[in-house]
Amino acid sequence: MSSNDMNETPSAKAAGAAEFAKVETGGSKSAKLTSSDLMGDERNLDTILGIPVNIQVVLGSATMLVANLLKLGRGAVIPLNHRVGEPVDIVVNGRVVARGEVVVVEDDNSRFGVSLTEIISAQNSLLDA
Repeated sequence: MSSNDMNETPSAKAAGAAEFAKVETGGSKSAKLTSSDLMGDERNLDTILGIPVNIQVVLGSATMLVANLLKLGRGAVIPLNHRVGEPVDIVVNGRVVARGEVVVVEDDNSRFGVSLTEIISAQNSLLDA
């Protein structure tokens, strides 16, 4: 139990439990939303939308013995498990969320980008976790 749980009043705990039950059951037809409920949801959404996430584009990977890794030098080529033309994985906070193809950014020919070709459904993504 966290220190916040110990400091909550019984009415605050009941309100939190009711809110949790509403979310868990999808609400009920008799539940009425007030404007303050909606404002709270908007503030919560704004908070969530402001959270930074780490996005990685994975071109491929390789497995190698430490002995072979130590032999690598400048100009060495490490073969990856993906082939040319295969989609790359777009990973957000450690979870594959999409696939795409590598492109050159139109505004700046010195930069790469990714054109999304497939969005991984949340259900499939959760199965991989």
